[in-house]
Amino acid sequence: MRISEPEQQTAEAAPRIFATTHWSVVLAAGEGASEASHCALEKLCAAYWYPIYVYVRRRGYGPEDAQDLTQEFFAQLIAKEHLRLADSNKGKFRSFLLATLNFFLAREWSRAHRQKRGGHHRFISLDEQMAQERYPFEPRDSASPERLFQRQWALTVLKQTMKALENECAENGKAILFEQVKQLLSRERDGVSYAAISQHLSMTEGAVRVAVHRLRQRYGELLRAEISQTVRSHGEVEEEVQCLLRALSE
Repeated sequence: MRISEPEQQTAEAAPRIFATTHWSVVLAAGEGASEASHCALEKLCAAYWYPIYVYVRRRGYGPEDAQDLTQEFFAQLIAKEHLRLADSNKGKFRSFLLATLNFFLAREWSRAHRQKRGGHHRFISLDEQMAQERYPFEPRDSASPERLFQRQWALTVLKQTMKALENECAENGKAILFEQVKQLLSRERDGVSYAAISQHLSMTEGAVRVAVHRLRQRYGELLRAEISQTVRSHGEVEEEVQCLLRALSE
């Protein structure tokens, strides 16, 4: 999928944006605790739990064990303030999460020391039914857990971005337009034509093409805004975009 270039941000705007991104807030807390960093970490974990679940499954765990391990991992991550493990070599949330997960899984996980399913406080709301329904569709090839994690991370970013665009369109009174053209935004036309859409919306075909072009541009801007939530600085956004594209193409 081709991602359009956003308008260049001014030097004054970038610091303001990255002063309030989720991962920047988390890292700024350091070893200390703050309500803002706690909430920011919860939001990030809630959005990106499925790649972790997929990684654990690919490591050989069954559905229930993977759900327990994923839940316990996030519970410890949030409750025990493992942010002290975040250093300059794990600056991106994606990298930090995977490194911390490997540390967590490296320890001998004993069933005797794990509480029964449903018997402990849930820190992150995991859609367990959705996870079990989605996982059978993951590639059955020899892709490593790491590659599968990267791919699911990329897909989650795209899903979050599309949802943000959908919400924005709804707020601007363009919900019907979005619903009609959303397949064109990712160029997955699947039989959808500009002519059919223009007829349905009582717009000219040219007007529909212009609307799609503008929404694609906005999608690119929102994509970078979504990525900015998981990196420390503006300079890392484009690097992360390229990582995302590679993960989807492999």
